[in-house]
Amino acid sequence: ANESGARFYAQSASAFVEMFAGLGAARIRKLFEEARKNAPSIVFIDELDAVGAQRTGHGFNREQDQTLNQLLVELDGFEGANQVVVMGASNRIQDLDPALLRPGRFDRQMLVAPPDLAGREAILRVHARGKPLAADVDLNQTARQTSGLTGADLANICNEAAIFAGRRSDVYVTQRDFDNAIERVVAGLQQKKVLTDKERRILSFHEGGHALMAHLMGSAMELQKVTIVERGDALGYAFYLPEEDRYLHTKEELVDRMVVALAGRAAEEVVFGRVTNGAANDLEKVTEIARAMVFEWGMSDMVSSRTMRADNYALSEETKRLRDSEQARLTDTAYTEALRLLQKHRVPLDRLAAALLEKETLMREEVMAILADVEPESRASDSVGVPRVVASGSSGSGV
Repeated sequence: ANESGARFYAQSASAFVEMFAGLGAARIRKLFEEARKNAPSIVFIDELDAVGAQRTGHGFNREQDQTLNQLLVELDGFEGANQVVVMGASNRIQDLDPALLRPGRFDRQMLVAPPDLAGREAILRVHARGKPLAADVDLNQTARQTSGLTGADLANICNEAAIFAGRRSDVYVTQRDFDNAIERVVAGLQQKKVLTDKERRILSFHEGGHALMAHLMGSAMELQKVTIVERGDALGYAFYLPEEDRYLHTKEELVDRMVVALAGRAAEEVVFGRVTNGAANDLEKVTEIARAMVFEWGMSDMVSSRTMRADNYALSEETKRLRDSEQARLTDTAYTEALRLLQKHRVPLDRLAAALLEKETLMREEVMAILADVEPESRASDSVGVPRVVASGSSGSGV
C-alpha cells in the first residue's frame, strides 16, 4: 500500500461477527464505503474464516449468513474504476465458503509456507540486527538447525539468545546462546525433576537407543546432541539436524525414521526385558508416519497405486481392514528391525548409556567418538530426500 500510494484498511473478520442481527453486515458496508471514498485503497481482512466459513444445510446462523452475504455483494460490486483491492488471510482455507473463492472474489490464492534455508537466514539477520553478536556466530548454521520453523519462531530464538547472554552478563551474544535458544524454543524450558537412579538408567538406555539408531541409519538422521536433561514434558531427547531442506522422502527413509523413533522403546526391551510409558511421543510420531504412508502416499506393499483416505469417497470394510493391517505391518516391522540392530550392537549401546549417565548430555562429536567402530546399516543412504526430524523425546507426553 505504501509503495503504490494507496490507503490501507486492516480488519479482523471476528470484528464483523455479532450476536445482534444486521451489525456484522452494517460494519462490512461501512468498511467498504470508507475504502471506496478514499480509493485507491487496499482492504485486508485477517482470519477470513471467522466470517467466511462454509454454509451448511444443517441449521443456519442468520447473522453470520447475512454478514457473509454482504461481503460477497461488496466483492462482486467492484468496478475497475473503484481501485479497491481486497485481500484476506486464513489458516483454514478448506473451511471457506466456495462462493468466496469464485472468480471475481478471492480468486488468487497464495500459500505462505514456512521459510526455506535462505529465507530463514535472512529473517535471522533482520531480528539479529541491533544485537551485539560475537565473532563465532554463524547465522547460516542456525538457519540449518531450524528447518520447518516460522518467522515468529526465529524472532523468538533471537530474543532468547539475547536473554541467555544477558543472564551471563556478557556483552556479546555467542553461537552457544543461539544453540541454547533453539533448544528452548523447540524442546521447551529445562525442568528440575528428581529422577531415581533406576529411572535415570532406563532413560540413558532409551536415549542411547535413539542416538545409536540415528548413527546406524546414516545421513537420513544427523544427530546433533542427545541428553537425559529434562525439557518441557520430555525427560530426555535426541536432537537431529538435517543438512538441508528436502521435500521428497523415499519409503526407505520413512521406514528408517520409524526405526529411529522406536529405538528408545526397543532399547528398554533389549536391556531390561520390559518397556515403560516413556515412548508415548515416539509412538505418536511412528503412527503418524505409517498412517501417511498408507493413507496418503501409496507406500504399502499391498496398495501402491492409490490413496486410501475416506474423505472423498466411501471405503469398504475390507479396505479399512487392509489399511489398518498395513499400518500395523509397517510399524511392527520397524520395531522388529530396531530390536535386531540394538541386539547386534549391544556393546556400543552400553557405552552410550554409560556416557549419558556420567555426563547427561553428549554432543555429536562425543557420540561419533563413542561409535567410531560402528558402521551405518541404512538401506536409504542413497535415497532422494532427508526426513526433517527436530527432536525425539522420552516421556509420556513429551517433545
